[in-house]
Amino acid sequence: MPLKSQLHIMVVDDMAVSRGLIEQALDWAGITKVQYEANGEKALNRLIAAPVHLVISDYNMPGMDGLQLLEGLRSNKATQRIGFILVTGTANRELIQRGIAAGMNNFIAKPFTKEAMLRSIELVTGKLT
Repeated sequence: MPLKSQLHIMVVDDMAVSRGLIEQALDWAGITKVQYEANGEKALNRLIAAPVHLVISDYNMPGMDGLQLLEGLRSNKATQRIGFILVTGTANRELIQRGIAAGMNNFIAKPFTKEAMLRSIELVTGKLT
């Protein structure tokens, strides 16, 4: 059974348009087990209750940003091993270094193509097919 049919992902982004673009890329890749959350705090609570394999999170969100969500995941025993990809429109060196220090597995800059999103995921999970 291919990995893409077993992979559980949560997408966290406060912007519906951005969530939709990620959803289109995941659908194109054949990934169907996807949950969505528009808020980092709600996402963290859901993930602690029911962890997934991979989180794809926007960086810039009100309240808890993507790196704060990552720090919350890494500090909880139930979620510390979840794969994490940061999506950002401001992929500067400082932000990427902060993400790496916090335990980010990969990042992808906006705007992205569906092929780039798939490559980003496969660098974390391995080949999906």
